[in-house]
Amino acid sequence: MTTTRTGPEVTRTAPVRGPRPGYAIRTRGLTKSYPGPDGTTTHAVRELDLDVEEGETFAFLGPNGAGKSTTIAMLCALTRPTSGDATVAGADVRTQAHQLRRQVGMLFQHSALDPDLTAEQNLRIHARLYGLRRDVARRRAADVLATAGLTDRRRSPVSTLSGGMRRRLEIARQLLHAPAVLFLDEPTTGLDPHARAQIWEHLLALREQHGSTLFVTTHYLEEAENCDRIAIIDHGELVAQGSPLALKVAIGDDRVVLRTSEDATAHRIVRRSAPPGHSVTVDADGVCLRVPDGSSWIPRLCAELAGHGIAVHAASATPPTLDDVFFHHTGRSIHTARPGPAAAASGPSGAAAESGGGQ
Repeated sequence: MTTTRTGPEVTRTAPVRGPRPGYAIRTRGLTKSYPGPDGTTTHAVRELDLDVEEGETFAFLGPNGAGKSTTIAMLCALTRPTSGDATVAGADVRTQAHQLRRQVGMLFQHSALDPDLTAEQNLRIHARLYGLRRDVARRRAADVLATAGLTDRRRSPVSTLSGGMRRRLEIARQLLHAPAVLFLDEPTTGLDPHARAQIWEHLLALREQHGSTLFVTTHYLEEAENCDRIAIIDHGELVAQGSPLALKVAIGDDRVVLRTSEDATAHRIVRRSAPPGHSVTVDADGVCLRVPDGSSWIPRLCAELAGHGIAVHAASATPPTLDDVFFHHTGRSIHTARPGPAAAASGPSGAAAESGGGQ
């Protein structure tokens, strides 16, 4: 039998920084609604309250259709809120849209580059749209190309660049006017894992160099781990926010998995041994138990099972993940497109949860 503990040790809750006067983004009651054909109202975003500090890397985490892109559109003054207030880089989204747009950069999900122009030509067009003088634009273009590692490809048509290079060029283009806040809507969609990792190395280096606030929307959990704080949005509503560590520690329970010679029988035994109210499931991974301090449970469960003649082939205890956090607050995995009866009765592993206790 092998016993392992995967994931970082969690011993205390990381402090969550509160709002301070120098916030980069602040919203109160921000709402976007659409009238339906039958007279009903659909809320794409409902009563959103956010405080994002200057220099933070802030993740907006949620599945497709949760309201992430709608929120960014309001914060960039591309669509008017139905109600509520928001300021970005000190500018009001309703009354100071022009000033706001000059203070932000916006990376859309889909490429806005002209594939027939060179990397340098794409940057020059963007610089002219922002009214940069020619000498300033030339200098800034050289700087951002160097930052993106694309100096040697500045005269290459965009169509000849790889997906990761194009994304780095798009980020570089948004840095030309030195924005105070950089919005990145699903910045690594469509990229392979290696290119995604490179983009994130690039983004975090940019924050250190330029001090910009990064507001990232994503449904990739590993990307959210790179951020200082996370806000989880589901069906347009904010359900939780805090640092990745604080959100995970707040759940408390580790996931213990036992692979045994007779999982069905082991499941019944573990259910009797588990604390009342704690989830015990059985799936393709084996027998799964949610308990605090999972590592301490492994020896006693192994001894209990051995007493019934059941061999334990492997055991592991894993701290909560962000998918566990999302499930805890929404009742479904972030990878589930829509909640339904099956999703409501299952955790991130997809196994139906059962209450432990003396059954």
